[in-house]
Amino acid sequence: MRSGVFPQGPDPCRSRLALRISVTDRCQLRCTYCLPPQGVKLLPAGFILSFEQIVRFVRAVQSGFDLHQVRLTGGEPLVRRGVVDLVAMLAGLGIPDLSLTTNGQRLAAMAGDLKHAGLHRVNVSLDSLDAAAFRSITRGGELSLTLAGIQAARHAGLDPVKLNIVVLRNLNDREVAAIARYGLDRGCKVRFLELMPIGCARPLFDRHFVSSAETRARLATDFELAPLAGDGQHPSRDFLVSDATGRRGTIGFISPVSEPFCDGCRRLRLTSRGELIPCVASDRALSISHLLDNDSDEAATALRQLLARELHLKSARTDFVAERPMVAVGG
Repeated sequence: MRSGVFPQGPDPCRSRLALRISVTDRCQLRCTYCLPPQGVKLLPAGFILSFEQIVRFVRAVQSGFDLHQVRLTGGEPLVRRGVVDLVAMLAGLGIPDLSLTTNGQRLAAMAGDLKHAGLHRVNVSLDSLDAAAFRSITRGGELSLTLAGIQAARHAGLDPVKLNIVVLRNLNDREVAAIARYGLDRGCKVRFLELMPIGCARPLFDRHFVSSAETRARLATDFELAPLAGDGQHPSRDFLVSDATGRRGTIGFISPVSEPFCDGCRRLRLTSRGELIPCVASDRALSISHLLDNDSDEAATALRQLLARELHLKSARTDFVAERPMVAVGG
């Protein structure tokens, strides 16, 4: 692959690659933008990728690409039995940035073990600081559990703790300044996400979408925002923020609808059922579980060739067409 199989465009093998790996399709919450209220049809446990298959996948990627980040997702990754063991297995591979995205409901009890196993940091979903609104958006989540999880993650040294907020009109959009202050007071990086019109979020989009520009305008009444230089490969557009009380920190905006970041995208997603998803906005998915069934050189070579092809084919999307809910994508 390094000898120039793809003569046009940048060599995909030399680009920094980030993986999102779903370890389960299960979640104890039913967030309105992520999961239908009735849930989704779950795979039997025997059809979910094993830890050995996940490690095999990461090792194969490492051997052919500049892999700099692996993030474990779900569903909710902390409901997967033995997930701390998986973290330890991946940490042993020397991944520069090993992280996990969680709803925080189980994080307080697990933060210390995750850090000890080798996890570097966590992203925590925090869509409201109002207990009733939080419960409504998540369809049953307890705000106190997530806040305790954030505190435990900070105490354990899972740094930086990133707080992710999907901004929703008439549900939490008036809280953005309060959530920003909450995060900055605790040394967390706060990131405001645009709602994406995919899966069960599609019928909500027209009613609840808030652009990042509007969120920035709301924040500008309480904070000074100065843009920070980016490297073009991260989806977050970051700003240094400060207010009259002396609060300072970093706030990011992830804007897949109004400010797409496709050109620099080097992210690939592996679902818990063994499907490779090159783009979250597309319904394209490639089953690769058969390539993870053994440690053969032939399977690893075939996997690397497939990944290089998919990275080479990445291009700016034309629309959001994915029908699968976000819970099936892995975040």
